[in-house]
Parts: sequence; structure tokens; C-alpha cells
Amino acid sequence: MSACPIDPAEWMPPLSDVHCRYVGEWTATKLRWGLSVDPAEGDAPAVFEGACETTVVHHTPAP
Repeated sequence: MSACPIDPAEWMPPLSDVHCRYVGEWTATKLRWGLSVDPAEGDAPAVFEGACETTVVHHTPAP
């Protein structure tokens, strides 16, 4: 089975109007589950920082 690129460093949804939502939900998932972030993943959200100023990341830590 091949790996599917799922992080913003490797793939973004084709519709640009959902990029901020994707980055926000990706960030919330990483935070919720305490998942590690490689350097490329960590840098990717910064690219959208200015464009996604109104995006709020909500997460609840997993039990």
C-alpha cells in the first residue's frame, strides 16, 4: 500500500477557498492526538498565516 500525502507540505485541496480550513483541521488533528510534525509539515502552515488570519483552530486533547 502506498502512502497518501495528507499534510499541507505535500498536498492541498484543489479548491483554494478551502485551504485555510484544511490547514486548520490538520493542525487541530495534530494537536488533539499529540502527533509529531516533521520540519516540512511545521513550515507549511506558515505559508498560509497571512491568508488565514481569521481561521481559529479548536481542539480538545485526546484522553
